[in-house]
Order: sequence, then C-alpha cells, then structure tokens
Amino acid sequence: MTGRGEGATSIAIVGSGFSGLGLAIALKRAGFTELTVFERADDLGGVWRENTYPGAACDAPSHLYSYSFEPEPGWSRRFATQPEILDYLRRCAGKYGVTEHIRFGAEITRAVFDAEAGRWNLRAAGGEVHTADILVSACGQLSDPSIPDIAGLDSFGGTVFHSARWDHEHDLAGRNVAVIGNGASAVQFVPRIAPKAARLSVFQREPQWVGWKWDRRYPRVRNRLNRRLPVLQRLSRLGVFLWFEALLNPMLISPRGRRFLSAHVRALCRTTLWSVRDRTLRERLTPGYELGCKRVLVSSDYYRTLNLPHVDVVTSAVVKVTSDAVVTADGETHPADTIILGTGFRTHDFVAPMRVTGLDGRDLSDAWRDGPRAYLGMAVAGFPNFFLMYGPNTNVGSGSVVYMLESQIAYIVQAARALRDPAVLYMDVREGVLTDFDENLQRRLDGTVWNAGGCDSWYLRDGRRNASNWPGSMLAYRRRTKALNPSDYRFVAR
Repeated sequence: MTGRGEGATSIAIVGSGFSGLGLAIALKRAGFTELTVFERADDLGGVWRENTYPGAACDAPSHLYSYSFEPEPGWSRRFATQPEILDYLRRCAGKYGVTEHIRFGAEITRAVFDAEAGRWNLRAAGGEVHTADILVSACGQLSDPSIPDIAGLDSFGGTVFHSARWDHEHDLAGRNVAVIGNGASAVQFVPRIAPKAARLSVFQREPQWVGWKWDRRYPRVRNRLNRRLPVLQRLSRLGVFLWFEALLNPMLISPRGRRFLSAHVRALCRTTLWSVRDRTLRERLTPGYELGCKRVLVSSDYYRTLNLPHVDVVTSAVVKVTSDAVVTADGETHPADTIILGTGFRTHDFVAPMRVTGLDGRDLSDAWRDGPRAYLGMAVAGFPNFFLMYGPNTNVGSGSVVYMLESQIAYIVQAARALRDPAVLYMDVREGVLTDFDENLQRRLDGTVWNAGGCDSWYLRDGRRNASNWPGSMLAYRRRTKALNPSDYRFVAR
C-alpha cells in the first residue's frame, strides 16, 4: 500500500448525531476530504431524529447545547424542542458540506482491523464492504432503546411502543394508557398525553429529583439582538456554563460540594414538588437517595399533571402484563389498552450494533468483559486507529455533552493529523496508559454522588462499575484532551 499523503487519509464515522456531524465538519475544515459518515437511518440527527415523542426537548439550555463554532441566534426558547434541534443539525450539515459525505441506510455491523495494511475493513448490514484508515464510533450512549424484560409483554393485546419509537398513528384519545418508567423522557411526554387519555397510570420504579424548568420563549427582539450583537449570545452561553461548572458540578463530584451545595438545590426541588396537592402522593414522589445520584430531571408541568383526577402514580413493581392489563407486585390489576415504555436506553452499548475486532482477532466485547473503558473515553488498547465519541466515562451529570464532544473532536483531529504521516501504519494507545487512567478515574468516581449516593442508576454497570460519568468538570476534560501526547501511543511504522 502506498503512503497516505496529504489529505488522503480515509476516515469512517459511524453515526450522524451531534458527535458524528461535529467531527465530520472539523475534519473537513482541517483538510480531510476522504471521509464517510455511515448512518443506518434515512436521515441524520441521531437521538434527535429518533425521539419524536410529544414534548421532546433538550433539558440543557440551547445556547450551550449547540456547537461553539456555529451559534444559533434564533432559538425560539431557552430549552429548544426536538424539531428545532434536528433542523439545526441539518443546517449545520448543509452549511459545512458534510451532507454529501453521509451514506444513509448503511448500518455497519462488523469492523475488523487489518494490521498489515493498517486499515479497518467494514461490513454493512446489506453486505457492502468498505475500508478506512481511521474508524470512529459516534453511536452515542442514547441510541438503542432499552426494552424491559416483563413477563407477558409480547402477548399484550393492545398497542405497545417505546418512547424513542413513538407511534404517531396511534390515537391516545379515550385510551387507558400505562406508562412504564418515570425518567427524563416520561416527565416530558406525560404532561402532553394526559389531557387526551381517559386514564393514565404512571408506573414509577423509583422517585426522581425534579427541579423547576426555567423555560421561556425568547421574544423576536432578543433573536434580532443576538444576530446584531453576537456577544450577547456568547455571554448567555458563558453564564449557563458557569452555572453548571461552579454550582451543579461540584455538588456531584465532591463530598465537600455535596455538603455545601446540595441543600440549596434540594430545597428548589422540594419547592417544585409542592405542585402536587396530595400529601400522600408527595411522599411517594420524594426520593430516599441523595440528590444527584440519579440524573436530576427538570420539568415545570410534570408534577401538576399528576394532580389530574384521571392520572395515577403506581409505586408497586410491575411483575407481568396480561392481554389487557398491567399487574403489579401488590396483586393489583391495572387495565390498559396502550403501554408506553419510558425505560431509557442501553447506555453501555457504546458501539452497537457493530462487532469490533482489533489486533490478534480480539473482539471489543472481550476487551470490555469487565466493563467498558477507554483512554480519555476515546481510545482502547489493541484497537488501533479507532476512536469513540461520547464513549465510556465522558457523560456529564450537569452541563452540556456538546461541550465534551467538541473536546473529543479536537483530540481526534490531532490523531488524524498524526496518521497523515505516510511513514505511520497505525497508532495504538498503550495498555499501561489506559490502565493507569482508568484506575485513577474509578478511584475518583468513588467519591462522587453517582457511586456513593445510595441509588440504582443507569450510570452504574451491574450496580458496581461506573462506565458512564466523567468525575470532573467540563473544563478539566477540555484541559486533559487539549493536546495529544504521542508518548501515550505506540506508533507502528510501515
């Protein structure tokens, strides 16, 4: 194989959400032209394409939940809705010329590294074969819905769907609706569907801390000022960033921060809870675990919806589903003709649905048998020229994941530049570097509220290992990823 040459390094990106599109834009701006974004659907957008349920919106303020290089002055409100965010991603892809690099309807199911050629061989679900010098998984943590293993669910006689696969053809008017789950999606769609349903039962596995959503519609004059004076939008972005970094983040990652800051935030959440008029129901909705142990939700209408006479909160565990009802552990039967699963995502399947094989025929699933781990959340030893975005331990409990993604984007562009060198066959993060990083990270996580807060959350794998969260600030992650250290990697020459 001849040398790659300037700009000739081929790059495959799997996924076209915020991470995949952002990386493709950055690579094009850096002069990389041989890049392909593989998208299994017929449209881009990732989680913002898939989640079309009523009320779907971001729970981080829009000015921070957007690319820093492409601020959107025209957001209609502080917390943008799903259609707006999807339109924003489409505009970014078109403006920066990456739409032409997206191969739609191409689900990569197999990726095998060829050590002699220093390239990845990719196979799509349809049988097509592709090759690339660099492979980037931008599948994300919120791409594949988690379907609960409930006895009888498959034999339910009514309609069943997951919130991430919303059935818009199914009219909920006059229905007996059972919502299984009370997480981030449910607190958004329950207030929207409650007025339509004849009966709505929310099956709550565990209460959540819910803070008031300080949302508001922006007046047109504000958007005009954003365009004429971009500094106003930058100040708004900075203000949101400081709120997360200076108040909420220390409350999550530091025992001292938890002592000094959580009482204030907990008081705000309890104020929101007083929207529920019934005292007994308020008690059932009050968490018994430490604030922040699970994701803190935001909503200004969820609790008020629970006051409606035809809405009920069921706290007994679901044990089975019959043809026309949901049965709980207390023996009660709850009639239903529609079941909506608000049960979240398979958050630890970072490369689903790919099977990834690196050096010596080792599969990534074997390398991660004891739990997913990656250096800086991006690189795995034994899997050269392979990087993850929104990988293990890059989730933030407060803030914007887009900020974290931009840190990863800058780092991966540096790696791509290193691999432009015709003399380099491949680069592979050193096992010792990965091990030291992971052990230190897990020690730091032990002092965070996620590990020590006394709850069962999707952050923890098998209730033990935290493979999701970054135990520091967004700014600290930015500093760690600012410069690629060549000594962290083993460079193999041609």
